[in-house]
Amino acid sequence: MAEVSWKEAALLAAVVLACYWNGLFCGFVFDDVSAILDNKDLRPTTPLKNLFLNDFWGTPMSEERSHKSYRPLTVLTFRLNYLFSELRSASYHGLNIVLHAVVCVLFLRVCRIFLDSRSSLVASLLFAVHPVHVEAVTGVVGRAELLSSIFFLAAFLSYTKSKGLDNSIVWSPIAATVLLVAAATLCKEQGITVVGICCVYEVFVAQGYTLPLLWDIAVQLVCGKDSLPYSLLQTLLKLIVLMFSTLLLVVIRVQVIQSQLPVFTRFDNPAAVSPTPARQLTFSYLLPVNSWLLLNPSELCCDWTMGTIPLVESLLDVRNLATLAFFCFLGLLTHYSLRFPGDSSKTIIMALSLIVLPFIPASNLFFPVGFVVAERVLYVPSMGFSILVAHGWKRLSGTSCLKKLSWICLAFVFLSHAIKTVHRNWDWQSEYTLFMSALKVNRNNAKLWNNVGHALENEQKYEQALSYFIQATKVQPDDIGAHMNVGRTYKNLNKTKDAEDAYLIAKSLMPQVIPGKKYAARVAPSHLNVYINLANLIRANESRLEEADHLYRQAISMRPDFKQAYISRGELLLKMNRPTEAKEAYLKALELDNTNADLWYNLAIVYIELRQPNEALKNFNQALQLNPKHKLGLFNSALLMQESGDPRARPEARKRFLSYIEEDPGDANGYFNLGMLAMDEKKDADAESWMKKAIKLQPGFRSALFNLALLYSQTGRELEALPVLEELLRYYPDHSKGLILKGDILMNQMKDIKGAKKCFERIVEIDPTNVQGKHNLCVVYFEEKDLLKAEKCLVDTLAMAPEEEYIHRHLSIVQSKIVALNAAGQKGLLENGGGGSAEEKKTLFENQPEQKNGKRSSQPTNMYNDQQLKNEKQTETKNLDKQSKKKSAKEIKDIEKKRAAALKRLEEIERILNVE
Repeated sequence: MAEVSWKEAALLAAVVLACYWNGLFCGFVFDDVSAILDNKDLRPTTPLKNLFLNDFWGTPMSEERSHKSYRPLTVLTFRLNYLFSELRSASYHGLNIVLHAVVCVLFLRVCRIFLDSRSSLVASLLFAVHPVHVEAVTGVVGRAELLSSIFFLAAFLSYTKSKGLDNSIVWSPIAATVLLVAAATLCKEQGITVVGICCVYEVFVAQGYTLPLLWDIAVQLVCGKDSLPYSLLQTLLKLIVLMFSTLLLVVIRVQVIQSQLPVFTRFDNPAAVSPTPARQLTFSYLLPVNSWLLLNPSELCCDWTMGTIPLVESLLDVRNLATLAFFCFLGLLTHYSLRFPGDSSKTIIMALSLIVLPFIPASNLFFPVGFVVAERVLYVPSMGFSILVAHGWKRLSGTSCLKKLSWICLAFVFLSHAIKTVHRNWDWQSEYTLFMSALKVNRNNAKLWNNVGHALENEQKYEQALSYFIQATKVQPDDIGAHMNVGRTYKNLNKTKDAEDAYLIAKSLMPQVIPGKKYAARVAPSHLNVYINLANLIRANESRLEEADHLYRQAISMRPDFKQAYISRGELLLKMNRPTEAKEAYLKALELDNTNADLWYNLAIVYIELRQPNEALKNFNQALQLNPKHKLGLFNSALLMQESGDPRARPEARKRFLSYIEEDPGDANGYFNLGMLAMDEKKDADAESWMKKAIKLQPGFRSALFNLALLYSQTGRELEALPVLEELLRYYPDHSKGLILKGDILMNQMKDIKGAKKCFERIVEIDPTNVQGKHNLCVVYFEEKDLLKAEKCLVDTLAMAPEEEYIHRHLSIVQSKIVALNAAGQKGLLENGGGGSAEEKKTLFENQPEQKNGKRSSQPTNMYNDQQLKNEKQTETKNLDKQSKKKSAKEIKDIEKKRAAALKRLEEIERILNVE
């Protein structure tokens, strides 16, 4: 058994790279989306133990909706990819290409056992370039085949070393074989079939038995003429060890899936639910279909489900001839290889075992699978096919008259297959290109029409997507999913009535509940989403909320473990102002899935609605424990801690806001709230920096602009506040607080009474009930020395807010001033303005932060008001004056002196905090 030279390995690697280089430019398509993009088991935050508790798609094996495909070692390699490159697809495709090259080298090593050096290389090169492998190599999920094949071939090579020179048993290779079989099975289920390959090799190759020889031994044993040969006893012992280890693996595998087979629908595999004889005839016909894909891979398709291959329902169907021809050819090869001794027979029997045994799990013979035909499951069977072709080519090339022709044909096959492989790789570039290429092969598969529609929908080409979804309903009128797709697309096009009609059609296709029978056994759990989608659609109408709630409850009654129904119902109950019931719905959902960070987050939102901030924070923390990068959990928990007013919570709030902007650096709200937190902590420089970053990210950010201006005002930088206020008012001309702050600065800093007056008049114009603006306008009248107008203005203001004590005092001051002037005989001054000096008046305008944009959005819907109002420091103006009655000139002069001194003592700053 010749070893593989480095030149041969390099040649195979170069051929693989030449055929699959363009696969590096492909994205995540088809099943890759579920296995890679949507699979939380790839994330470093997910415990490693979850890989051994969940299926290939990240669903717990204990759940009924699990696919039951247990491949933790394959998922582990995906996780390693994610660790080094996250979701950059090139690294995933690159590793697949490397693994395929490794399989080719190992396969060459296996071929050397049955073929000469040249034929072995031919078989390996054919395997390397065969186009049917594109799905396994370029499709990232095909890594399960690649990894399983590596351990599969390694286990077989290990077993071939279990025979000693004197026909004794070498146990260490057998032990290694068992371990490698277990590894192959943990990569993909079909890995266990290598045990059958080893048994065939042991009996017909290592020991050289033929079927007639085994028959003779059996007859002699029955007749008692002879005992079992020693070599046969050793063979039986080895086989017993192999079979026992295999049985142990099967038992463990059954325990892992909890003795439950996955649930598939008639759309996935129509023949599996068909009556006799259609079921048997169709499954038998699928064998020559798969063989034809190996012989002539000209028309390849990524999805062969639904109506791709019509059922063979009658013995008179002409396709039965293909089935008959296939079994006749297979029978002839089997008869030849088992009956006659020689190297050729050994080669053929091993090639047939490589074709047949690894294909058995996908053959539907022992249990139904979720597909009709799948090209990637032909990865290992194509090894046996390649050996048969290479062996046949060897026989032909050994004939002088056919030697040249055999080489020409071989070159043509290699070249055509390589070109087809390169071309086929481009089909996997995107979901649109993949499914459009499939439609060229098969137009009777509604799933393909749906998938093209999904690809267009992801690009927001809803009109085009709709045409494909509608075509899917025509190809398969009873396809519930297709009608759901139509409804969703109509909704995206804002055609609510058409969307509802489509959902109602899908709902009418749902089977009726049969008491005592599990609903999931008759329809895909995803189809239950028709109730969710329809309810989500109609609940936009406030008058139909109860109807939507009925749909959610109907879905729950059909499937009590339907988690999404509880989640959606919880959102609806919040909208209906029934938070207690919403809490119960979320708690039920958490019973079904307590590792879902989004559920803990949503429950926290419910506790906020119930005004239980401490419980809300506990649930936010639980969500962040499960997913430390949960963006909304980071933001809203930090906001909750900030709004608590507890200085001890501020460091943790800052830490979470910083984590939030790290996760979402493009959201200005994170920077804004960091600025607000810095203002609370009197860190003015930090606050200014964060506010400016928020404004840079989102020009016209109202709250950030106002609070930056307020910060400047509070730190004695009023002149810097004015440009910020101008920008604020350019975006929001009616911003009352901005107008008040601007008026304050213009009056007290710029001494621009006219400018301040315009600000306050604008406030009163847009909101005549604004007490603060009205009051400050009264102060302007006082500054203009128009006491009568100031008095009337204050009277009107007091009527709007009779409980405000400071307005009473200010009105009293103005009226006292008027009385004093009247007593002094200065009536003309009242009409023309007769206010006191600047030292006698003080106008104070202070404003607290306007409001924070507090995100309260949950996934998939909003569940909390996204505006959190802060306490606002309102401005009030206090002008204290003292007037005396009319006296003599000397007395008046003395009183004026005393009044001026009293004014200085009585002036104070009044801040009144009002919560909006």
